[in-house]
Amino acid sequence: MALMSSRLEQAGYQVVTFGYPSTSEPIEVLVDSLGRALEECCAADSNRVHFVTHSLGGVLVRSFLSERPLAHEGRVVMLSPPNQGSEIIDAFADSPMLRSFLGPSGSQLGTDSTGIATRLGPVTFTLGIITGDRSLNPIGSWLIPGPDDGKVSVERAKVEGAADFLVVPATHTFIMNRRDVADETVHFLQHGRFRREGG
Repeated sequence: MALMSSRLEQAGYQVVTFGYPSTSEPIEVLVDSLGRALEECCAADSNRVHFVTHSLGGVLVRSFLSERPLAHEGRVVMLSPPNQGSEIIDAFADSPMLRSFLGPSGSQLGTDSTGIATRLGPVTFTLGIITGDRSLNPIGSWLIPGPDDGKVSVERAKVEGAADFLVVPATHTFIMNRRDVADETVHFLQHGRFRREGG
């Protein structure tokens, strides 16, 4: 997220990055870590913080905000989020090799009712989603129905309650490096909608 962070700073935002050990901790532990990080950086005005996430980070923020009783006044932009899980997790759910590679957090992103993403429900905060429809992962795309970015389908990036949704010709791994994605992210943080017409 280095390029995205730099472009957000150029737009006048104070940026604090949050890294997390997704291969060694479950989502619940990572959500607690996010809460502590937020208290350290912005406790005085934590309800007005904006979030820009990639992939699993979107699910972490959804989970974090779902546990907060007060309305979140900031805006959220998710890049390629598995908001409804991923068929890749389903396909290899019984594979010890995949579980060790993904770690406990990634393994929680199945598409069935046991997956955390499907248990979170509609969002109640101002959310814009940008996802891609290009893939460098032919095996992943073979497992995923419909357009996808190699890891998440366009349809499974969606979530009920989102304010805007945009599809760009990008892959899952590199979507955050695109200038147009950064520009759209800034526009959404400022206006609560994307500049281009959403999907």
